[in-house]
Amino acid sequence: MDAINEVNEVFKANNIALPIDSQKTVDEGYRLSKGLAIQIEIFGDVITKMRENAPANQRHIQDYLSAFCFGDFYTRNGLDLKTRELLTLCIVSSLGGAEGQVKAHVQGNLNVGNEKETLITAITHCLPYMGFPRTLNALACINEINP
Repeated sequence: MDAINEVNEVFKANNIALPIDSQKTVDEGYRLSKGLAIQIEIFGDVITKMRENAPANQRHIQDYLSAFCFGDFYTRNGLDLKTRELLTLCIVSSLGGAEGQVKAHVQGNLNVGNEKETLITAITHCLPYMGFPRTLNALACINEINP
């Protein structure tokens, strides 16, 4: 709450009206379809194939991913797709042990128009926060996907 109160004070001092308008663009009725559409826009037909090849007892995970991560978050206003994808790469890289997802988001970044040098610059900026091992893992993923 302290952080929220501080941010609100900065907003007030800068004449930013509160509450800020919601950035939400989807509702429960179509968040899955909108999320799936964004996933396909970023990653292409690999998403359709991944969903088709998922075992029946695991398909719900694909739906959760599409609806929650992409439907609820990627469809929001406020950031463009290139920025969202770059942030996702940085965050997934910082987790460690998620190299499969890092590689997917490297390709996603390239697909939405972020260049390799942008990815390296962003990961370099994250170095003091995520450490050398995870930074080196992320760089290895970047270099594997885009030598």
